[in-house]
Amino acid sequence: MGNPSIEAALKLEKKRAEQRLKELNNEQGGNVFTGLIQNISRSIVQREKDRLEQVEQKFKALDLGKLKSCFGYDTFYATDVRRFGDGGIYIGNLRKPIDEVIPVLKERLANAAGREVTIWFMEEEDREGNDIKKQVCVVQPKEEIDLQYELSSLNNVAGYISALLLGVTTLGTISLTSGFFLTPNATFDDYIARVLPLFGGFITILGVSEAATRLTANKYGVRLSPSFLIPSTWTGCLGVVNNYESTLPSKKALFDIAAARITSAYVTSFLLAAIAFYLDQSLNGGDNALYIRPQFFFNNPLLSFIQYVTGPYTDELGNVLPQAVPGLGVPVDPLAFAGLLGIVVTSMNLLPCGRLEGGRIAQALYGRRVANILSFFTSLALGVGGVTGSVLSLTWGFVATFFRGGEELPAEDEITPVGTSRYIWGYALAVFCLLTLFPNSAGTFPSVLYTPPFFRGDGGF
Repeated sequence: MGNPSIEAALKLEKKRAEQRLKELNNEQGGNVFTGLIQNISRSIVQREKDRLEQVEQKFKALDLGKLKSCFGYDTFYATDVRRFGDGGIYIGNLRKPIDEVIPVLKERLANAAGREVTIWFMEEEDREGNDIKKQVCVVQPKEEIDLQYELSSLNNVAGYISALLLGVTTLGTISLTSGFFLTPNATFDDYIARVLPLFGGFITILGVSEAATRLTANKYGVRLSPSFLIPSTWTGCLGVVNNYESTLPSKKALFDIAAARITSAYVTSFLLAAIAFYLDQSLNGGDNALYIRPQFFFNNPLLSFIQYVTGPYTDELGNVLPQAVPGLGVPVDPLAFAGLLGIVVTSMNLLPCGRLEGGRIAQALYGRRVANILSFFTSLALGVGGVTGSVLSLTWGFVATFFRGGEELPAEDEITPVGTSRYIWGYALAVFCLLTLFPNSAGTFPSVLYTPPFFRGDGGF
């Protein structure tokens, strides 16, 4: 939220335009052609100067002294103020419940400023290094905050086209990846019979989680960007991401929107896998089974949960185990495989890093400082995994750090605790994430007993 003064920037640009206009007026025209160029340049600079003057009238810094009179014993008692951008930070303390203070104070500040304002209630640490936290009210012109959201908005033609292209690409990678789990002599009918359930499972998980996310966001009045699927040639899809394009009302909203996507994806994935296993009466098989090759898990500890459930292809001595089919892999129902992949991919999105759903939950529960620390160590761990040879860790670490890095803008209410029930909910999700991503020794680490990763055209094992 640390924005410089737009008014100061506009004044600087206006001064530059005036200086340039003065230089053009002092230049002597050598001939008709030169004079024409100078007139055109002068006209362009003059229009730019006029436009800056008009914009400057809109983006004026707030009068902090005048606004301070809006604070009082019946809302937020301000003891000090300092300039922040074109607004300010008022230090003080709340005198009434925050849900009563926000609408009253917004109206007072808007009347005093002559325009709408955006306010945030936050806690900041004492600058002298004490553990004492001070309550602050941050006030900014609403036009400037709206401009920030507008400039970064993806609810436009380019955003929709990008979402569509990524969606089509992800559907393609799911279809392509599915072919790696078929028998070498599979026919087109085999492909349809085995891949469609897997494909349908992915679509179901993504659809349910997307609906849950948007319903929860709508409940809190939060505007979301288009959703962007992340294609992967290893798992087919690495999840879906989107941005918040309006101010969050509270930390509860930040938690609930992220937790809605994660929880719904977990539940849907688990139900798909459980139903498939129940109908097959086995963890391995089904009439139209896919065959998971051991190379799928090679040096990818993030996928070890799937192998833990279905069982490895061989034992430590290289002997093919009873649940596996020699030369093919470990059979698993396509719908169950979609559920297992959905659980792992959801856990990856629950990692506390940047603006992944897990990072948003961490920010809501523990605050920005702790969330940033968790984000750093998560990126570091994924980076170490990538350096040691895990393609999935490297890819996801790159996405999480460089495409979903950073933090969310503050909510209007950063003071009110999220409540015990959300902490319990968050801890339960964290435990499930740990259990499904924690590496085990079921053939996921490099060893002389395991062959290099399989690529199509290698001729099998």
